[in-house]
Amino acid sequence: MILKIERYKKTTKGRYKIYLDDGRELLLYEDVILKFELLLKKELTDEELLVIEMANQECDVYQVALASISSRFKSIYDTRLFLIKKEYPEEMIDKAITKLVKQGYLNDQSFAKSYINNQIITTNKGPYKIKNELLEHRVASDIIDTELRGFDIDTQLEKVNKVATRLFNSNRSRGGIILKKKIENDLLNLGYELNIVTKVIEKFDFSNNKDIANKEYEKLRKRLSRKYEGKELEYKIKEKLYQKGLYYEN
Repeated sequence: MILKIERYKKTTKGRYKIYLDDGRELLLYEDVILKFELLLKKELTDEELLVIEMANQECDVYQVALASISSRFKSIYDTRLFLIKKEYPEEMIDKAITKLVKQGYLNDQSFAKSYINNQIITTNKGPYKIKNELLEHRVASDIIDTELRGFDIDTQLEKVNKVATRLFNSNRSRGGIILKKKIENDLLNLGYELNIVTKVIEKFDFSNNKDIANKEYEKLRKRLSRKYEGKELEYKIKEKLYQKGLYYEN
């Protein structure tokens, strides 16, 4: 069957609308128009139309992927996953990914570098946590390790000290080894090495804080006196204080 092209209309985003004599309208990318010389042709066979539509879908996959990484930098894996969710054919996804990698729009090393720099500037995350997040984006471990070299020890120490100071100063209910352990665990959970964490928190004074101990004592006394009294009450209060790393001096 021969189909006649009745007219063309240029639309937005570099695309053309093609009107066929059977009433169909095709929205084609400019690259497809040029490749198949459709501004010169007046007739198409069914076979030619099928090839054109396939080529146009390939262009669509590529353009959608490009728009996606332009709005937010993505790893190769993220981009592939994004296209899979769009339910594009796997073959076309592979072609689009290959083309984007070749053109330099997709590059896991650049993605890792940008991601790490952003985390260093905007968060208090340590290198281990950042690495684990990048592994979730399926960035190769050796690429991550290479880019993490930019997260130098001095910067890590500065961040750990900042977080430790905030945690120490904002503490209202703990003391001694309990407070020290909590701050240590919080910093380890942020992804810092134990030796860096230890080096920083050893500078803090974790001896008993009398003000906090006194306040906690009064709070516990008020609450526990509803249930206990006398020596048992004192024992229960001191037990709770001990669990918080505090001790009360009469």
